[in-house]
Amino acid sequence: MNRDWEARVAAAWATFDDYAEDEAPAFRAVIDALAAELPDGSPLGPFERACAWDSTGRSDNAVPLYRQALEGGLADLSGYKARRAKIQLASSLRNIGRAKEGVQLLTPELDAFSDELDDAVRACLALCLSSLGRDREGLSLVLGALAPHLPRYQRSMAAYARSLVDGEEQSGR
Repeated sequence: MNRDWEARVAAAWATFDDYAEDEAPAFRAVIDALAAELPDGSPLGPFERACAWDSTGRSDNAVPLYRQALEGGLADLSGYKARRAKIQLASSLRNIGRAKEGVQLLTPELDAFSDELDDAVRACLALCLSSLGRDREGLSLVLGALAPHLPRYQRSMAAYARSLVDGEEQSGR
């Protein structure tokens, strides 16, 4: 990855909130221009374009681009961006009524390498589960992700999270 290109992409994203909702095409054009600078076949282009479509409310257009990026070897360039793509793809799938595919995509991520995206995986997976009427499983994931961040009650919340899916009432003091 070219650091200059990455810096320019980051700078473009830093201006995202400066665009009004009706200016979404202008923002996507900025990202498209940056993506066009990449060599043919680079998975970074579809990834950034998917993010732009997704962030401007067009999950339907983002889904095929996330898939293209992942199938094109995004994980070989950046495991972190590949994990982001999976999280965002699952969210987009849920947004277009395909939450089951989102669950299938993110469930393996629960056992993947741990990084700062772990809680985002759990949050997005919880939303997908909820969309499928599996609220207890989703709440269990969210409570389990939240527990380590609490100043107290970590043990209790972790136990309650497990009990939601184990079916047992557990107390933790």
